[in-house]
Amino acid sequence: MSLKKLQFRPGINRDLTNYSNEGGWFECDKVRFLEGYPEKIKGWEKYTTETIEGTCRALFNWNTSFNDNLLAIGTNQKFYIEAGTNLNDVTPVRSTTTAGKILFDATTASSSLAVTNSAHGALAGDFVTFTEASSLGGVITAGVLNQNYEIDAITDTNTYTITAKNTATASFVTLSAATADTGNGGPSSIGTYEINSGNGFFTFGYGWGTDDWGDGGWGAGSLEPIKLPLTFWFFDNFDNSVFANPSTNGQGALFVWDRGTSENPTTPLGTRAVKLSSISSFQGVSVTPVNVPALVGQVLISQKDRHLIVFGASAYEGGTAAEDTGTFDPLLIRFASQDEPFNFNPADNTKSAGFLRVSSGSKIVVAFRTRQEILVFTDSSLHTLQFLGTFDVFGLQELDPHISIAGAKSVTGADGKVYWMGTDKFYMYDGNVISLPCTLRDHVFNNLNFNNLAYVYAGTVQAQHEIWWFYPSLNSDKNDSYVVYNYQDNLWFYGSLDRTAWLDSSLRQYPQAVSGSAEGTLFNHEVGNDSDGSAMTSFITSSDIDISDGEKFTLIKRVIPDIDFSTSTTAAPSVLLSVTPRNFNGKVPRTEAPQSVVQASVGVYTEQVFMRARARQMGFKIESTSQGTAWKLGSPRIDGKPDGRR
Repeated sequence: MSLKKLQFRPGINRDLTNYSNEGGWFECDKVRFLEGYPEKIKGWEKYTTETIEGTCRALFNWNTSFNDNLLAIGTNQKFYIEAGTNLNDVTPVRSTTTAGKILFDATTASSSLAVTNSAHGALAGDFVTFTEASSLGGVITAGVLNQNYEIDAITDTNTYTITAKNTATASFVTLSAATADTGNGGPSSIGTYEINSGNGFFTFGYGWGTDDWGDGGWGAGSLEPIKLPLTFWFFDNFDNSVFANPSTNGQGALFVWDRGTSENPTTPLGTRAVKLSSISSFQGVSVTPVNVPALVGQVLISQKDRHLIVFGASAYEGGTAAEDTGTFDPLLIRFASQDEPFNFNPADNTKSAGFLRVSSGSKIVVAFRTRQEILVFTDSSLHTLQFLGTFDVFGLQELDPHISIAGAKSVTGADGKVYWMGTDKFYMYDGNVISLPCTLRDHVFNNLNFNNLAYVYAGTVQAQHEIWWFYPSLNSDKNDSYVVYNYQDNLWFYGSLDRTAWLDSSLRQYPQAVSGSAEGTLFNHEVGNDSDGSAMTSFITSSDIDISDGEKFTLIKRVIPDIDFSTSTTAAPSVLLSVTPRNFNGKVPRTEAPQSVVQASVGVYTEQVFMRARARQMGFKIESTSQGTAWKLGSPRIDGKPDGRR
């Protein structure tokens, strides 16, 4: 038998059996395809050393007119503005006490401090900043108290606990009270409370307010655990300012972070965002908010016509109050007047504010802006919202009454097309709704935790023509897996990675993402060859190949690899080459020679690998586990000869 070149179809197919997918690839992780050939993906590195509090599920990047490159980061606990790798906490403030309303109580040898504030309105996980407090008399000094604290637990409506920590250092170090810590913080203590935290992951609750209103006794908890909803942030910029809304169970208040006029960044980066209905100036001009919905589902700017639009909103009830507190309608679309994102008054005929209502579905899941329109996804249908420029301002038309969508963050766009993950398939919109053929459809949806479907996050790596979806696998309570569609070559691959948010912005050098670990970290992706300085495992495995039409045995004597290591950053890169012989498809490899799995290290100077394997079928695998290694697989060849039928 002469040398036989191994040619594999690009992409991964798990929806066929291993044997029926002969000539294709079957398994992989941290591998992509370039011109049909597999290669290890690029790595990632920390972009900022600061920890992101909470679970991040939103990233938004924009440039100001004075060349600020800003990144909005939204978690269930915080809202940050990142600039120059620095995180600025701009989480809106819910309330600020008057002096003397805050009292502290320490217990000797304990780091837990009880804080008394009548009707504090806080939740566990909220953040509060104390100022003007005085020392308790011992190690709990004024400097220790006058910091930003996360609330550990709620004792009752008037009391909660925090953990005393050291002052202004990079690491959190607890402090235990001494016997001298008998004071209460003095008569001048002030507490500034940030908006209530939401849930970073789906949790279950029994406590007050977890049952439906009117069920059981007033104020009683639920008898059965209630699934508590996630908190998502939505962002969009209007010139230099960014509008934001934290949406829990599809609704939340509307905030604005105003950077200042187009000529002068008058607002410091650390200035807190404020409710849109409470502002008195916007971008350096005095304004009066009118009919701003108290609750919205999502905020979006129609950039070409400069209308602020909200999807899901409190109903307009007449008048010209600063805030509309009408019943929240999850299908209502409201838009502010052109160039006046603070004016939602539809009764003013001199302005262009108004509203529409989606006619199908039970709620708007998400809206997504494309080049010529805004797509509006409900839980069962897809609609297009377009600027008309007439008295009606916007028009709404149904595109497809029968689509599904995994969640609010499962949609993204690339090259003028929109892609999203449904509940049982993948979709694309290019003027028409198309179901994407997927060679990993069964693999993904049979291994998807549908209880955590809302975690799904879509992003792009446009330099590689890829759409990425991060999702929770079957038994996972977080995103731990991904599936990728290469829309240029029409192929799929998959792997494992814990990312809760992703951003591929033309304004930044690399795609950026946030990890799903307890300490959220912002990473640059597509850089280097490693996992933030540690080795990254990467592999690809072929389906079994009939060597001699699957009838006769073949004795394999050697493999001539074709692997490029040129972009490696280590002096001696290598991969592990494995050949798995089988006598029958679907069977495990034999353990005794010569039918056992043959493995060999392949490096830059490896010309050929000698082996002895006898089988009807053969599987081929390349794997790397060493730091700094990058590889590209070409067309390896095998050398063997027929060896009978027995």
